Amino acid sequence: MVAPPDNDVLWARALHVTHNGSPALTGVSLGVREGEILAVTGPRGSGKTTLLQCLSGQLLAQQGEVWFNSTPVHTMGPLVRERLRRDRFGWIDPEPHLVPELTAWENVALPMMLRGSSHRVSKPAAQEWLDRLDIGGCARKRPHALRQSERQRVAIARALVTTPSVLFADEPTAPLHRADHTLALRTLTTAARSHGITVVLATYDPEVAALADRTVTLLDGRRVNTVHLPGSEGGADASGGAARTTAPRTAAAAADASGTPGTTSTTSTTSTTSTAAATNTTAATSTAGTTNTTGTTATTPAGASTSAQTEGRAACSLSV
Repeated sequence: MVAPPDNDVLWARALHVTHNGSPALTGVSLGVREGEILAVTGPRGSGKTTLLQCLSGQLLAQQGEVWFNSTPVHTMGPLVRERLRRDRFGWIDPEPHLVPELTAWENVALPMMLRGSSHRVSKPAAQEWLDRLDIGGCARKRPHALRQSERQRVAIARALVTTPSVLFADEPTAPLHRADHTLALRTLTTAARSHGITVVLATYDPEVAALADRTVTLLDGRRVNTVHLPGSEGGADASGGAARTTAPRTAAAAADASGTPGTTSTTSTTSTTSTAAATNTTAATSTAGTTNTTGTTATTPAGASTSAQTEGRAACSLSV
């Protein structure tokens, strides 16, 4: 077991995770510095959510190590990991999971009350974060009376109200409209920087990733530096070049296979045709006294046309 670097609040080494026989993560390693906003990007199904679940202690990798503040998370028992998530971590899902029996402010204050904070302390803190996200007027409404975008902002406020050491955000703005999306991201990043919160943000949106200090890209469960999409300009040029190169080779191969230049083949064919035509003309003249002059003219070479026409006129005189 190797200890992580001192300046990394989170550190993972060689994570391997398999879901139903399919690899979700394959040898992923990374470190997250304290107060950093790290974006984990990649297409859907690339392993972003699985990586966040491993880093937060929700999921234990089949192989690999996860450390938080130089403490091994991968060796903790279930109760210890649950306490770690409650006291030190915050989590935002793509879909808001709120307690339907509680009002908006009660949902936001719930993590504080689970830590032992009083109602008098928890309620003003919850109201403050609701106001920051522009939904202070919804504090007394229950989730069923809120729009989807309002419920998501309540979930974001709930994750921030305890000022966690690390906030894991899995596509936090996915259900939000454009205006709400911008407000939520601005509140999230401002709170992280002002309170020194480390953020691990999973997203496939390049605009969201641009707000991070650093970006890590996953593809098919592996960490990669660049992603080459099919149909790129470079690929088209390469295929076009191959096509242009293949065409001359094909023609040359065809010429080699014939074994005779094209002009020789044409001359040989013409000579054979001329000989056959002359033989047919002589045979027709001696037996029937008639000649197929049309066929003879069409197939006889230019040099022999005068002789063929003379024989044709002689045959016509005899028949008369």
